[in-house]
Amino acid sequence: MKQPVEVMSQDTPWSQIHTLMLPAYGETWLMVGIVMLFVVILGGVVGVVLFNTSARGLFAHAGMNRTLSWLVNMGRSLPFLVLMAAIIPLTFWLTGTTIGIPAAVIPMIVAGVPFFGRLVENALRELPAEVTAVGLVSGGSTWQIISRAQLSEALPAIVAAVTLNLISMIEYSAIAGTIGAGGIGYLAVVYGYQRFDHHIMIATIVVLIATIQLIQFIGDRLVAALRHPQGGR
Repeated sequence: MKQPVEVMSQDTPWSQIHTLMLPAYGETWLMVGIVMLFVVILGGVVGVVLFNTSARGLFAHAGMNRTLSWLVNMGRSLPFLVLMAAIIPLTFWLTGTTIGIPAAVIPMIVAGVPFFGRLVENALRELPAEVTAVGLVSGGSTWQIISRAQLSEALPAIVAAVTLNLISMIEYSAIAGTIGAGGIGYLAVVYGYQRFDHHIMIATIVVLIATIQLIQFIGDRLVAALRHPQGGR
């Protein structure tokens, strides 16, 4: 009768953790940085169009609003792991690979754009109707009203949305480690999980928690700073 095989842990010495953690941390921020560039631009456009095609918007169009809203909801419906698998053909067509950072960036953008777009739309919805009305009465162009009235007044809420989306993208980058995307997630999967390296797993958890806490702290401070002048009027 065969005896059960005992899996032995080979923990990386604490003194060597940084040699693995620092490059992985840099890869994570490379992924997230690329993704957030597209998410903020494309998602911002989606959110502005969603709001301004609604009944309160500058160019109300019920059909366009319903169609775009349906697409946004569809993009937010799938868990990220399922989405990664579902769009593998698109990822391969765009990047020529299904592993690594390029393969992770595509599904992260696809997941992030509708999420951020909805957050921007909600931020604009919270504005008083007078914000757009004053812009129209002043004779501003559509672009001037959107940029100098709507987005300017909604800036604190949009910064909060960027903070929330940034945190989500870091979480998605960790999940993307399952397809060999690199970064902290890949380190946790290959070393922490597959090799039962407890030191790497603990270090990964600590770094992720500290990073999220720092981002949230900075985001909250920025939102408070942007809202303070409004409260002092």
